Amino acid sequence: MSDTMVGQSHVLVKREGPTMYFVGVTTGKSSIMKVFPKWSDILGLNAQIVGYDAPIHAQDEVYRAITEHIKTDPLSKGALVTTHKIDLLDATRDLFEYLDPYAQLCGEISSISKRGDQLRGHAKDPITSGLSLQAFVEPGYWGRTGGEVLCLGAGGSAVAISVYFAGLPDAADRPKKFIAVNRSAPRLESLKAIHAKLDTDIEFEYILNDDPRVNDEIMGQLPPYSMVINATGMGKDRPGSPITDDGLFPENGWAWELNYRGELDFMHQAERQQASRGVRIEDGWIYFVHGWTQVIAEVFDVTLTPEIFAKLDDAASSIRS
Repeated sequence: MSDTMVGQSHVLVKREGPTMYFVGVTTGKSSIMKVFPKWSDILGLNAQIVGYDAPIHAQDEVYRAITEHIKTDPLSKGALVTTHKIDLLDATRDLFEYLDPYAQLCGEISSISKRGDQLRGHAKDPITSGLSLQAFVEPGYWGRTGGEVLCLGAGGSAVAISVYFAGLPDAADRPKKFIAVNRSAPRLESLKAIHAKLDTDIEFEYILNDDPRVNDEIMGQLPPYSMVINATGMGKDRPGSPITDDGLFPENGWAWELNYRGELDFMHQAERQQASRGVRIEDGWIYFVHGWTQVIAEVFDVTLTPEIFAKLDDAASSIRS
């Protein structure tokens, strides 16, 4: 079966009502399929959501098919893009009339929307990762503790989180060191090129590695209070964890599992050290809620006030529980 066929061409039909697409890998398993109808009611959108599954690193025509469909079908209002943020933009950049500054800097988009005749791409993740971190890391944490960040994975989320940190004005809110580990060189080189454009005092280190035992060693060298992020997709899109069961999380540090569904092996490894090493754990749920609400607001031109966000958060939480 070709990637084009895998790319669900049957869902690319002219829509009879307002429709938002979800471009991912296993979209049918996402909680958004249950959450979106409730959010549509709260926001008065009268809209539906449709999943568009594509294999990781799909062929260009898979990404062009969904983007061209959204561009030309009046009631296909836009899309949220997850795993394919970089690959989709690489394949479709010429179709967009507008890319926001983060999309241009990071070379990825998580939001496809339309205004008039313009097809617009936004990289919302630097904003949503920041909103997520603000929800569980107190101001001044990095300056007070001297903790560092180890990001396992160098894809879109790694780009977004590092760009967010670099843009913070107060040095106490920035880690002094950010280590990115990835199994393939191109993503690391892309991340390095983006960081070279930033005016920041953060020390970045890039490590090419696909051996979980080496990740254990890197993690074991972190100072206390450091944060380890699973941005690999392992435990959701791919099985397993980027570390082994023998890996030791930094004492009194953070384990941030960017996934909220799937096997979540990385998060369970952290949970087993929660008491003995004082590991604090955050999964990807708040990232999920901020990510979706930001993109829905862009697609449907909704002003997202704190009061409206609270209603959407409550509705989503009721479904999760």
